[in-house]
Amino acid sequence: MTSTAMPQTWHDLYFTSQDGLRLHARHYPAPAAARALKRRPLLCLPGLTRNARDFHTLASFLTEAQNPSAREVFAVDYRGRGQSEFDPDWQNYTLAREMNDVFDFMTTFGIHDAAVLGTSRGGIIAMLMATMRPTTVGAVVLNDIGPVIEREGLLRIVAYVGRVPLPATWEEAGALVRDLSGKMFPAVPAHEWEAIARQWYNDLYGRPTHGYDQNLTKAIGVPSGELPDLWPQFAALSRVPLLVIRGELSDILSAATVAEMRLRHPNLEALTVHGEGHAPLLRDPATCHAIARFLARADTAVDRNPGLGAAVA
Repeated sequence: MTSTAMPQTWHDLYFTSQDGLRLHARHYPAPAAARALKRRPLLCLPGLTRNARDFHTLASFLTEAQNPSAREVFAVDYRGRGQSEFDPDWQNYTLAREMNDVFDFMTTFGIHDAAVLGTSRGGIIAMLMATMRPTTVGAVVLNDIGPVIEREGLLRIVAYVGRVPLPATWEEAGALVRDLSGKMFPAVPAHEWEAIARQWYNDLYGRPTHGYDQNLTKAIGVPSGELPDLWPQFAALSRVPLLVIRGELSDILSAATVAEMRLRHPNLEALTVHGEGHAPLLRDPATCHAIARFLARADTAVDRNPGLGAAVA
């Protein structure tokens, strides 16, 4: 599940945003037997500078014919990321605009009551979706994000956006990504870094190029004073099964915040990914299997009342 090669196991989907941008997503089809069962599809939303490639390993696993909880998987490239068109106005790189683009995608391709997996910024968008259009969300996986964002981690992210060098070769790209992230991801084997780099960067004629619009740096910042929390938005998830994934070394989602989330959500499961920081890469077999088991339970969860939650060690 962790090879460097990315076989074409998906279909590229394109749609037009309300303001005319050509946006991209990947569709990993479920095997025929799983489609007949009409399981809830999984919609994957990436982090701030990331893209649909981040979910390739997980999506490939979840669409294997031998997987007992196989299902359709979709992964979105926000505007200005991955294979989506860059926005000529950087001021449109906002959570609200990106959420509406996700709604447009779901409407275009007839997706509803989805299980939504949101990594970092994608998790915030998932909470906003549950607040604004509850019927679009049937279960949620928050990957290293919660209602409280740690300032130290946010400062670290803001510091690198738009400032990461462009490597000349894929070998250099792997070494660069390892140098930037190795301390936060000590569990990642050395041979995996080039594959991870291919998630970060786009491929242009066989060489790495920027995977996101460099103008994104203009659209982000850290407010002065205390960071606002998202507890009201988190409360919108109380009606659906929830899995919270936290990287053991995360500087964005604290263990204390996860503990408080447990107290406030009646049907919360928690998973700690050891040896990884922000945000867990969703490439290791243990995490992929844990997500598959959660999705299977969420498919059959009719009673959304307290008592259905469990801890995943």
